[in-house]
Amino acid sequence: MNFVSVRIITSDVRRLVRFYGEITGMPVTMYTEDFAELVTPACTLAIGSTRTLQLFGGDVARPADNHTAIIEFRVGDVDAEFARLSDTIKDATVQKPTTMPWGNRSLLFRDPDGNLVNFFTPVTAEAIRKFDK
Repeated sequence: MNFVSVRIITSDVRRLVRFYGEITGMPVTMYTEDFAELVTPACTLAIGSTRTLQLFGGDVARPADNHTAIIEFRVGDVDAEFARLSDTIKDATVQKPTTMPWGNRSLLFRDPDGNLVNFFTPVTAEAIRKFDK
């Protein structure tokens, strides 16, 4: 088995495509007005409109209602990313760059739908070994 994707359901696909393209600096491919993907070497972040829910049987998910998951991206330098994105995420910052007890330096903010996003960089030897496997 291989974990390959996380999908965000939204009422505004284009807004999230712009946001995730800007914060990652990576292309986000719009396949239709209702579906897009940001493909990374490790996993894909899919963005689907509320209209796609009908293909799954109806009201099985609600946009802008996530209170449990955090979308995480490993970055080279959290502090540099925070400086680069300060205007974009200034009103959405939950936690400025902080070194966590498990060895990652972490920046936590919200996307336009309120989903939590974590940019992190392993900073302790143990955390670096964990992610460089």
